[in-house]
Amino acid sequence: MLVSRGVRHVATAMSAALVLTVAACQQGTPKPEGDFETAAGTLTRLYGTDGNMINTLRDEFEGQAGLLAGMKGTTPLTPLSADFKARLLAVHPDLSDYLFAGETYDAVVISALAAEQAGSNDPAAIAKQINSITTGGTECTAVADCLALARAGTDLNYRGISLTRGGFTDAGEPSTASYATLHFGPEDRLDDSKTEYVGAGDESTTSTRKPPRSVPADDAKDPLKIGGLLPETGDLALANPPMAAGAALAVKELNAAGGVFEQDVEWVPGDDGTSPEVAKQTVASHIAKKVSVIIGAGASSISREVLPDVVKAGLILFSPCNTDAGLTTIDDKGLFFRTSPSDILQGRALADVILRDGPSQIAIVARDDSYGIGLKDNVIEELTKAGFPADKVETMVYEPPTPGAPDIDFGAGASQIKATSPDGVLLIGFGESAQIIKAMAKAGVPFYHGQGAEK
Repeated sequence: MLVSRGVRHVATAMSAALVLTVAACQQGTPKPEGDFETAAGTLTRLYGTDGNMINTLRDEFEGQAGLLAGMKGTTPLTPLSADFKARLLAVHPDLSDYLFAGETYDAVVISALAAEQAGSNDPAAIAKQINSITTGGTECTAVADCLALARAGTDLNYRGISLTRGGFTDAGEPSTASYATLHFGPEDRLDDSKTEYVGAGDESTTSTRKPPRSVPADDAKDPLKIGGLLPETGDLALANPPMAAGAALAVKELNAAGGVFEQDVEWVPGDDGTSPEVAKQTVASHIAKKVSVIIGAGASSISREVLPDVVKAGLILFSPCNTDAGLTTIDDKGLFFRTSPSDILQGRALADVILRDGPSQIAIVARDDSYGIGLKDNVIEELTKAGFPADKVETMVYEPPTPGAPDIDFGAGASQIKATSPDGVLLIGFGESAQIIKAMAKAGVPFYHGQGAEK
């Protein structure tokens, strides 16, 4: 469920934009997809990221329908089969989005297969098997088939919902990824007919390390416990339903296939609250309940906050949606994994989407946390490689929301955007992006809504 958006003042920071270059593989300048000029002046196209390109964002615009129309952006997303969507809807009939559902499903399944392969509930033993579950060996896609291989001690190569090409790198993250370009239509809902997919990454970076020899689980063991650390509440709560559905479906199908150690996998729910304090309390509870793997957190910054506690306890933190590039090299003692790709890859996809429209002035508004700053910097770096004028990118950062605080006051930032008339504004945030869009609309920023029309 969605909660009120909170926050303190918005801090604006002008950054001298680095120069953009047209990628060497492109021939000529991309043709803009829409007209930016009208009699009223320059129209501003909105761009988003995985934190806000989701149907539930429209719930934040009661009485202001149409503000999202024409907004587009990117998210890590693999084309999902009708069968997988139907299975998700069987456990969550009201699901309206599928963002990170596949990544969550895969994180739970990989954890279970690694435990079966290790023949142990010990997190350290499970962690040593996780990367290899996705590399080399006998390829399998169905949970029942993969579990049978793991029980027999056979080296397996899991290819699931989000993990379809390369396996994990030595750092415990996908070597390749699929991104989708999403478009909000006239009813403030994502228009699936306009969704485009593009691959990214390099399969050659897939790990080649061999794990310790697996030990079949032939003695009595306690059930495998997997704990949730997902955004049930807080500013990222709008993205929780598909992740919760993915986890529920994975546990259901694992247990239908006989479970792990011939026992049902136990799912222990837990909220990260999009808040370090809430997340730390949940982690402490999971430690006390002796879970082996924690699935989460929702936000990269929350994972950074709780990882020391998780590592100290010797547990595994496995996120389905953390994209902060810095997490690749964080000191995790080999206990942090993720099925979502690094923002280094998303930065390239976003820059391509923006440049395809041929903008002349860009503003980037980002959360002041590891996700927002990291993705902002990656986008600017990619734009830099494309030859855009050095003085045509402006950045603004704001403090992330705190639960229960008043809505974001973005009045000053909105007025500044109105004054500089950018034809593209990239919002790197979560549900609070709605408050920023409302502030820009109130300031009179003329949004582009498609067909060259101003609304």
